[in-house]
Amino acid sequence: MPLAVGDLAPDFTLRDQNNEEVTLSQFRGEKAVLMIFYPFAFTGICTNELGVVRDDMASFQNDDVEVLTLSVDSSYSHKIFAEREGFEFQLLADFWPHGAVAQAFDVFNTEAGMANRGTFLIDKEGIIRFAEMNSPGQGRDANAWREAIQQLTAA
Repeated sequence: MPLAVGDLAPDFTLRDQNNEEVTLSQFRGEKAVLMIFYPFAFTGICTNELGVVRDDMASFQNDDVEVLTLSVDSSYSHKIFAEREGFEFQLLADFWPHGAVAQAFDVFNTEAGMANRGTFLIDKEGIIRFAEMNSPGQGRDANAWREAIQQLTAA
């Protein structure tokens, strides 16, 4: 089971597709964070899920919310994936230690060596306000993310 609503999100620092460091706590007090774990770049379900975010960025990333996506792929793979798909949000490499952040959020699939489809909405204080996890072959409904963001930002 993934970390639950009400839990404090574990802090981490990872590199994005531009090889820049991103630390979760850098958003504390400034923005909520929508964290989207996905198994691998360039795969059908993952590309489709992230495409929903790309195609409706204003619903997911704005002055109040930052989108961070994470997989065990390298920063270099993410660079090509972002360029090919037109992703303007940050794709973080949970590459080494392999899947450490996915493990900290309890969404790492140890049998397959990748993240399950975990999604977390973390408020400005670092508290998880929405959490879900689907298996690798089971896509998620981004409408649930929109609703969680709307509820959080309306409060």
